[in-house]
Amino acid sequence: MTHQRLGLALAVAVAAALAPTAPKAVEVAAGDWKFTLNGNVNADYIHSSCQSNPSPIAGGLACTEIDGQSTASSVSNGLLPAAFVFGVATTQNGLDITGTFGMYPGVSTNDGGDPNHAIGGTTNTGLGTAGLDIRQVYMTFGNKDMGTFTVGRNIGLFQQDVILNDMTLPGVGGPGGAATGLPGNTTLGSIGLGYIYTDWLSQIDYTTPDMGGTKITFGIFDPLNPVGAPSEPKSAPGFHGKLAFTAGGLYLSASGLYQKQTATPGVAEYNSSAFDIGGKYAIAGFEVMGWYYHANGVGTTALFLDGADAAGNSRRSDGFLAQLTYTVGPTKFGVNYGESRLHATGEEQVADPVAAALLVEDNKKVTLGVYHKLTPNLTILGEYSKVTAEAQSSAIPENTGNTFNVGAFLSF
Repeated sequence: MTHQRLGLALAVAVAAALAPTAPKAVEVAAGDWKFTLNGNVNADYIHSSCQSNPSPIAGGLACTEIDGQSTASSVSNGLLPAAFVFGVATTQNGLDITGTFGMYPGVSTNDGGDPNHAIGGTTNTGLGTAGLDIRQVYMTFGNKDMGTFTVGRNIGLFQQDVILNDMTLPGVGGPGGAATGLPGNTTLGSIGLGYIYTDWLSQIDYTTPDMGGTKITFGIFDPLNPVGAPSEPKSAPGFHGKLAFTAGGLYLSASGLYQKQTATPGVAEYNSSAFDIGGKYAIAGFEVMGWYYHANGVGTTALFLDGADAAGNSRRSDGFLAQLTYTVGPTKFGVNYGESRLHATGEEQVADPVAAALLVEDNKKVTLGVYHKLTPNLTILGEYSKVTAEAQSSAIPENTGNTFNVGAFLSF
């Protein structure tokens, strides 16, 4: 799979968590058990003006012309797919126990079997259907004194807070596959354009009780192979953790992960590690937010995408997302700006200087957005986003794409 096709697949394979918590649409008690249902439905009209005569930047996220066509329109989900999340909860022997099952359907035609992009790269045609993505299957048990264990598939810890606080969560942000002939269940938001996608991981975690506003979570996750690499068994799990502090309108957090990777089976190994740090502060209708990350052997856009060169030398990456919003009455105005940078290794610059020069160095985006609540659960929105991709070599022209979207988001 080429970097361009892989970029499209990742763009539409993006996942995210639920929008800001709303009252449960359904809550039913049956004996000692409580059953709940919540989720969202959303769709946007998305129009992108893409780079004509683009540079062949491997891993660039700015949309580019396809077969001479430099504009693209779609009616698609935004950064979030639709969601229907079922929950059960009870208390037994002093333990609070919950179970969660989340289904995430889309609105775009993708031949049913693949929830994120069309099977075999076929075009968006009639007589098709949308797909269904199963992202959450997990349980929790514990209490306020002993802390809580989480077991199953759920959102990751590294980069979790930045994506959950990205203002484009109910919107579109970077268009991803929506700017191609293969619109999928999701767009990019600011994924790969300020942070690495946290993803949904099979995991076992423990979260401490609240200690004066501080909570610590740490655990293991099912180790992932690098994107595009052959699958192989891992001798140890991945490890991740998160530290969070809340005091009034201030929230701060830091998270990280570690996993050992194999570049060439039986030959080359490298360590993948990353951390992020940031926070947000709200006062008088304003909220300022920012997170920074640094990684080695983790790559960019998705976990373990382009984390190493062909010889197994790990690449460094880093980036940030900064955001300012102001809410007056039912309307929120916001702007965010992010960059995700990838650094080629010295070895690949010598071994294959042409490929190294074409490798993406910087994906960046600015988004202006307006989000207006018609009701407590129904939001209409509009955004403008500019995405720019730069190669490792400054002699290669950058690619730029501009996207405008309007849509509606119903949470329940």
